[in-house]
Amino acid sequence: MAVFPWHSRGRNYKAEFASCRLEAVPLEFGDYHPLKPITVTESKTKKVSRKGSTSSTSSSSSSSVVDPLSSVLDGTDPLSMFAATADPAAPDSSRKRRDRDENSIVGSDFEPWASKRGEILARYTTTEKLSINLFMGSEKGKATATSAMSEKVRTRLEELDDFEEGSQKELLNLTQQDYVNRIEELNQSLKDAWASDQKVKALKIVIQCSKLLSDTSVIQFYPSKFVLITDILDTFGKLVYERIFSMCVDNRSVLPDHFSPENVNDTAKETCLNWFFKIASIRELIPRFYVEASILKCNKFLSKTGISECLPRLTCMIRGIGDPLVSVYARAYLCRVGMEVAPHLKESLNKNFFDFLLTFKQIHGDTVQNQLVVQGVELPSYLPLYSPAMDWIFQCISYHAPEALLTEMMERCKKLGNNALLLNSVMSAFRAEFIATRSMDFIGMIKECDESGFPKHLLFRSLGLNLALADPPEGDRLQILNEAWKVITKLKNPQDYVNCAEVWVEYTCKHFTKREVNTVLADVIKHMTPDRAFEDSYPQLQSIIKKVIAHFHDFSVLFSVEKFLPFLDMFQKESVRVEVCKCIMEVFIKHQQEPTKDPVILNALLHVCKTMHDSVNALTLEDEKRMLAYLINGFIKMSVNRLAMETRKVMKGNHSRKTAAFVRACVAYCFITIPSLVGIFTRLNLYLHSGQVALANQCLSQADAFFKAAISLIPEVPKTINIDGKMRPSESFLLEFLCNFFSTLLIVPDHPEHGVLFLVRELLNVIQDYTWEDNSDDKIRIYTCVLHLLSAMSQETYLYHIDKVDSNDSLYGGDTKFLAENNKLCETVMAQILEHLKTLAKDEALKRQSSLGLSFFNSILAHGDLRNNRLNQLSVNLWHLAQRHGCADTRTMVKTLEYIKKRSKHPDMGHLTELALRLPLQTRT
Repeated sequence: MAVFPWHSRGRNYKAEFASCRLEAVPLEFGDYHPLKPITVTESKTKKVSRKGSTSSTSSSSSSSVVDPLSSVLDGTDPLSMFAATADPAAPDSSRKRRDRDENSIVGSDFEPWASKRGEILARYTTTEKLSINLFMGSEKGKATATSAMSEKVRTRLEELDDFEEGSQKELLNLTQQDYVNRIEELNQSLKDAWASDQKVKALKIVIQCSKLLSDTSVIQFYPSKFVLITDILDTFGKLVYERIFSMCVDNRSVLPDHFSPENVNDTAKETCLNWFFKIASIRELIPRFYVEASILKCNKFLSKTGISECLPRLTCMIRGIGDPLVSVYARAYLCRVGMEVAPHLKESLNKNFFDFLLTFKQIHGDTVQNQLVVQGVELPSYLPLYSPAMDWIFQCISYHAPEALLTEMMERCKKLGNNALLLNSVMSAFRAEFIATRSMDFIGMIKECDESGFPKHLLFRSLGLNLALADPPEGDRLQILNEAWKVITKLKNPQDYVNCAEVWVEYTCKHFTKREVNTVLADVIKHMTPDRAFEDSYPQLQSIIKKVIAHFHDFSVLFSVEKFLPFLDMFQKESVRVEVCKCIMEVFIKHQQEPTKDPVILNALLHVCKTMHDSVNALTLEDEKRMLAYLINGFIKMSVNRLAMETRKVMKGNHSRKTAAFVRACVAYCFITIPSLVGIFTRLNLYLHSGQVALANQCLSQADAFFKAAISLIPEVPKTINIDGKMRPSESFLLEFLCNFFSTLLIVPDHPEHGVLFLVRELLNVIQDYTWEDNSDDKIRIYTCVLHLLSAMSQETYLYHIDKVDSNDSLYGGDTKFLAENNKLCETVMAQILEHLKTLAKDEALKRQSSLGLSFFNSILAHGDLRNNRLNQLSVNLWHLAQRHGCADTRTMVKTLEYIKKRSKHPDMGHLTELALRLPLQTRT
């Protein structure tokens, strides 16, 4: 390609700005308003009845807001027409059924069992030895086909009783982990047996596992055992349900999610009944209850009322379980499956709970007391074993329950002597708003509780957790705090104390001033300092700090809390101390909007930053270093450049002798400090930023030094850089930096001792010598940006300036020699772009050639003077090049041509009319 001369288009920036403004349109104030609700008037037409609708005719005119689609298709939208094809019979029952289905879905606000499972396993552990019976399997006693019902029953009984010698193996002296491993093996054995079509063996495994729930020999482990065994029951219930569901699917139809028993075929129903008959034949109560409860959902295949009939019967079965601990977990499991399959049947769940209340006094009976003596378990260790089951039962019955139910529960607690365990579960289950409004009532009940077995401080902790979520009546707040803290401050055990204090600190911060918070922090220090008790409670103490700084965003207030800094002194373990410092700095950076000059705050935060800095060593991970650097740099917001610009602001741009010297000192400090930074793009951006600050403060020679330093640093940019721990190509970051650099160079005046545009020339030389990626077009994109810069530099008046700095438009005043030098540079850049386009004439690069060609065409259109014949011809050549191989973006080219035609109508753009005629749009063949 031949070298084409460059002629920049003259720009009238003010006129262009004016033409780009939105057109002002006079607004007539009438009835219409874009935010006003749409009102649709329906015409009198025959209305197709919908399922669940109670009206058969439409109103002739309606002033209510109506769906606009309802006026289409003779008053009915497509969805209505589709609904009309369904059975219109019993619309009311259809609505009730739909409402019932919606109510049967448990929302995301219900905490699932899965979220409690891990906590229970972690909390209820034992070091005692455990035992388990493993099912070894037997081929004897397989069911044989027979037509007589008595034979079927006898066969079932024989199968379930088939635990003869060799079919079981008792494993003794197992550790807790061994026990967990064996249970997992049983779970896998169940899946394997089912997969190999050994359904009877699978049932035997489930029965055997269920029997383990009657064993309380290692009573501290019972809650965890319940979790492990019910996992197996859940697996079994899911397998049975999916098996029967699959039998209802054939090549013609698929059973819908909300099916009715009428949709279930006879084979599936017979199989389902067979499972229930097998389970009914189990002789022992506990396995029979658990296994039937696990497949409760399968009742849907048999009867609409099957589940509602089974729940009360299963509830009554639990009455036969004598051990209150075993009984309460059985009730918890029934609530679990009940909430999964029929959460709308609250009456059955409530009946389950009220049955439990009637037997609650058994906990303090002789049988339980004797059992605890035998196992050497104290009552304070025994009663918390009930908490997971009771909390779950209460959560189920309180879910979306009215406030009146809480009142009823409180009355029942009073009748049972304000049992602490029961009261704790009530406060843990019901909505925090309900508890908060009755805070003083609960405090009165807590005072009257018998403290044996379940200490009062746990009740105050539960109350505090509710008050962190909901506010009590304003008039009661101080009395609530005083009553709670009276109990908490008397606790002798540091762990018990800090567990309660952690909760009530948030309540104090939320509703009271720094004086009350200071009192609480002083009390915590008093309790946790003796015998270095704080060393065993770092998590709770960290939680206290987080809650305090979360509520005190004004650090002048925070550091005026007398006991805040002494509280920090308790964090003497380095790793914990650093974490606390990070939390403090994160809040400071996020919420401290105004720069502070308070020496107390600055000194304290400087100490916090020093702690974080000193924690870094050779073993510190890169991510941790980045985080600490971010926090420390965030604190030092009052950087040198900011000081220089603040000084300029104070002096209103007119520096005195002293301020000018101060600004030059700031600039010099930046210049000698930047090379010590590690990140190369950090250095590049700071050089550019510092140069801009120097220009703004009329330090022209210093600005030149910054820009030269940035140019000399570009060759050192590596091909890849580390971004958040990942190595990524650097070219896109370099392209972004250079574009910002070009924008600054527009206003940088030439040095009198150097040639014209010396900084631009130096930058172009560096770009030319830089080693770019083989398949990258970034170099040409940069040259295109340079072309835009040079075009802007050729204007009589530049687009923007810096106050009190004469840019080249003022220095040269449109001098012809300057413009000639500018045009020569443009021609050199154009030659590089065209040469690169020529190298892309290969099959794999044709799409890139088309895209770059169109981009260069648009640059010439925007910045070039197309009245020049040679430049005009170049633009036509680029247009054809973009379409030559069928790789062009046709939509973009169509819009570009429309723009050219529109611009040609302007008085000074008539020459574009001829250009538009020379730009054909080629179709792809």
